[in-house]
Amino acid sequence: MDLTVIVPTFNEGPNVAELIRRVGASLSGRSFEILFVDDSTDDTPDLIRQAADAADFPVRLIHRDQPSAGLGGAVVDGFHAASSRWCLVMDGDLQHPPEDIPRMLDRAAGGDVDIVVASRYVAGGTAGGLANATRTAVSRASTLVTKSMFPRKLNGTTDPMTGFFLVDREAIELGALRPRGFKILLEILARRQLRIGEVPFAFASRYAGESKASFAQGMRFLTQLAMLRFGRMSAFALVGGVGAVANLVIMWGLIRLGMDYLPAAIVASEVTIIGNFLLLEYLVFADMRAESGQMRVRFIKSFAFNNAEAIIRIPILALLVQSAHIPSVLAAAITLAAAFVVRFVYHALFVYAPKRVAQTAVKPPVAEATGRTLGS
Repeated sequence: MDLTVIVPTFNEGPNVAELIRRVGASLSGRSFEILFVDDSTDDTPDLIRQAADAADFPVRLIHRDQPSAGLGGAVVDGFHAASSRWCLVMDGDLQHPPEDIPRMLDRAAGGDVDIVVASRYVAGGTAGGLANATRTAVSRASTLVTKSMFPRKLNGTTDPMTGFFLVDREAIELGALRPRGFKILLEILARRQLRIGEVPFAFASRYAGESKASFAQGMRFLTQLAMLRFGRMSAFALVGGVGAVANLVIMWGLIRLGMDYLPAAIVASEVTIIGNFLLLEYLVFADMRAESGQMRVRFIKSFAFNNAEAIIRIPILALLVQSAHIPSVLAAAITLAAAFVVRFVYHALFVYAPKRVAQTAVKPPVAEATGRTLGS
């Protein structure tokens, strides 16, 4: 089969030449291309071009000047630009060994699967390349939680979090994908029931550079999981829950320092209003930002509404404390829970509503072609 190897990259320059060399060696005699979708801020695009010029098979580059949706968005752009029906996705750090690609192709050649997942957790696979025992434990726990939330669609795989897989592009609905962050395989599998095959692989150590894993990536994963399983409101609830806990902790701390509960509630509300807005921007409504105007306008709308809500909520809080004799922190929790649905509806329909603009044709990213033509 013809094959497009999609490699999303972010500042992976030191790995490029070796990745191209090893992919070429493992696929010698086959018809394939490598497509880099690059969000780098360093010299990685130049290094890709240099290595591509020396390759005797086609290597293409899409450099995204304004990247969106992280690694997952890069992979989806790669699907749209691919020359082949079958696409193999792998990281650019060589933790996914190119030497395993032929086994994945052989598994797909059986004709009974839509996607072949390279798994660290099936018999014969290992996760030795994870940085430490903590990351290994987090990976295992995340996999268990994810499979428990999608027991049917993920039944055929032991490793829905891997970034190393081969997929029939015609079996997935590209328009239905809403990538955010780096767990693109989970996005694909959760959207549609696919026939899954697996092959084991040994997750290797990075060839060069540093891991991109971070707390922010973890938050994006939790948001993605919540939105896939329960929809956008659940992700809003996750952010709202974080904000509510922060609100209560700040309020409790200020009361402990001697501040009266009402001023403490006001300060806590202002701090968490700003923090919640940033989380909504970059997690819950990230896919709607581009069509909803300027960030400062969204902030003004959100800030004004939340303060108006606080002006209503805090007197109710005082009433609960003074008349119903409910502890102040508990009363604050009750009022925050009551405000949740109203906040979600307002933000979804007003703050992040798409602006009405004249329709214009949107051109897809243009790939730079180097090397030979696919199939030549």
